Amino acid sequence: MTQLKLRRFPPFMRFWLASTVSDFGTYITSVALSVLILVTMDGTPVDQGLVNAARWAPYLLFGLVAGVWIDRFPRGTVLVGGDVGRGVILAGLCAMAVTEVISVPAVVVLMFVFGTLALTSDAAHQSFLPQLVPRPLLTKANARLQQSDTVAQTAGGAAAGGLVALVSAPFALLFDAASYFLSAAVLLTLDRPAVQRQGQRKQRLRHKVAGGLRWVYGRSRLTPLAWSTHTWFIGSAILGTAMPILILKDLGLGALGLGLVMGCAGVGAVIGTTLSIRVGRRWGTGAAMVASRLAQPLAIALVALAPAAAGTPQPGESYGSPGDWPGGLWAAFVLAGAGQLLFGLLMGVEGPLEMGYCQAVTPDRLLARMSATMRSVNRGMIVVGAPLGGVIAAAAGTAAALWASAAFLLLASLLLLFSEFRYARTEDHLLSDEEAVLP
Repeated sequence: MTQLKLRRFPPFMRFWLASTVSDFGTYITSVALSVLILVTMDGTPVDQGLVNAARWAPYLLFGLVAGVWIDRFPRGTVLVGGDVGRGVILAGLCAMAVTEVISVPAVVVLMFVFGTLALTSDAAHQSFLPQLVPRPLLTKANARLQQSDTVAQTAGGAAAGGLVALVSAPFALLFDAASYFLSAAVLLTLDRPAVQRQGQRKQRLRHKVAGGLRWVYGRSRLTPLAWSTHTWFIGSAILGTAMPILILKDLGLGALGLGLVMGCAGVGAVIGTTLSIRVGRRWGTGAAMVASRLAQPLAIALVALAPAAAGTPQPGESYGSPGDWPGGLWAAFVLAGAGQLLFGLLMGVEGPLEMGYCQAVTPDRLLARMSATMRSVNRGMIVVGAPLGGVIAAAAGTAAALWASAAFLLLASLLLLFSEFRYARTEDHLLSDEEAVLP
């Protein structure tokens, strides 16, 4: 089995292509949406936090039942529907902005619907992958998917800044809409394997939800990973709110500056995902993830030091291109870019290891529920962290929000360090559906 190659599984290769296309569009939207709120609409840090929270609120509200609902439908169909729906929403958002009928509440509502579709697609995505490749190849398959995501982050983030500057934020959203439509077209070419649900159809909803909760929170090594990741998402959400404010509002580096900083994270993530499997095999999944998370607060600390390095930029001043940046802004950009580069590298190392471990220890009949449970609580933490980041930035400044992000990331790393998970190795836990039982 160890000699199997991913290229011998054509359905996975097409699945990989669909994910890659969608990933490129997603990073365009990450830049375009921030510019739309903070620059085009002259929004506040709180507005930025609320829009970010709305996108992830469905995970908190519906996440625990998403996996159960997905069990009733072909997972490929769910993925196609999610792509088409999100493409329509982004096209509608562009139309509203162009006709000047857009408002922050309208964006919040659209992002909530967008997030609901993303929730169903995400749960189906993770439970669909084990049907395309054998379990021993899951970590490698996740690494390939994350490598594509990080390449998209590298190229897409930098290109997004230029694209937004060239065609404006609303029209840049159309590129992501097109990427979702193209992804759906590729997914339609996949054969959809049947989902075996014997013995589950007669279970009540609460029993299915409870099964997913017991699986995630009733295992000695999966449980501390879950709680650490929940805490990590609060810190990451604060960072996600504070970073565009720092680049666009505080430093005035514009969409191109934001795209370049995001691109630095992508460069680091490409390196990290390339090293991930090798590091995991040498150190073990648990040890590699603990080391990665312990170092992440240091990366955010570099970003938090950027405002001090910039000196005192003129309020509301915006610089059109890097050639116009004063020396202080270049120093701030280098610090922010270096911090994002390191942060991306560390996330790249841990991402495939975490996902491969969760999928390897979970039987197929519980994959959708495990994924939905983890993702619902993780994204629910964004609903907490994103507005919190906006409030801290508005009350105490962007640097304070970034230090708060680093504090949560440090707490997340300590939860793993002082747990049994630090000894975990994915290859020791490749359970079959018959071998795995609920606690």
